[in-house]
Amino acid sequence: MRGTELPDHDVLPALDERWLVPPDVASLAPAGGAMHRPRILLLHGSLRDRSYSRLLAWEAARLLERFGCDTQLYDPRGLPLPDGAPASDPKVQELRELSLWSEGQVWVSPERHGAMSGIMKCQIDWIPLAVGAVRPTQGRTLAVMQVSGGSQSFNAVNQLRVLGRWMRMITIPNQSSVPKAFDEFDDSGRMKPSPYYERVVDVMEELVKLTLLTRDRSAYLTSRYSERREDGLKAESAAAKLAAKATSA
Repeated sequence: MRGTELPDHDVLPALDERWLVPPDVASLAPAGGAMHRPRILLLHGSLRDRSYSRLLAWEAARLLERFGCDTQLYDPRGLPLPDGAPASDPKVQELRELSLWSEGQVWVSPERHGAMSGIMKCQIDWIPLAVGAVRPTQGRTLAVMQVSGGSQSFNAVNQLRVLGRWMRMITIPNQSSVPKAFDEFDDSGRMKPSPYYERVVDVMEELVKLTLLTRDRSAYLTSRYSERREDGLKAESAAAKLAAKATSA
């Protein structure tokens, strides 16, 4: 079957071929892959004593441990507002170090006024896109979940997906939204058996699989033509200046 013929199919005048790296199957299957347990950071978006986003994060962490992961749960209590304290604040440093430690993350927010909570957004706002040459979230996997006090909604998880993309994370397709969360947890804080719990299991299973699939390939998957070109041109310019300086000396 033939479609419309593409004119000038091999002519790309705007492309700088020096920095083009066509996708390579061998680079997607590196030898000697990591064998340690996947490292997953979980964030929740509420400070209440009986926080359903925290209870859901705990259920997710238990499942991740069962799936063979190492987990860390960040406690947002005491985290200052963005720009309300220096980045050297101990709670900010703890959050950033955990993000660097992680290979995947789980974000769980309550829905408040049709959106994610301010506590949730505050945590993400304290994680920079870049610290020097290090990107604390780029290439890490991400699962998003939310709890609601009323009927099922997807406003918070949709916003979390936008944030995940902005932070250059690999957000998995599956997600969880738990409505009327007060009905889904027992008095001891454990989630009751239900289709909502089964969805949480599905989401964590998918997160672990995609983390195992991508963690050894993260640097290759996030290597971009535009950034390679920018870095290459800077290096060429610096080398030319050094050469000119040496010639004039």
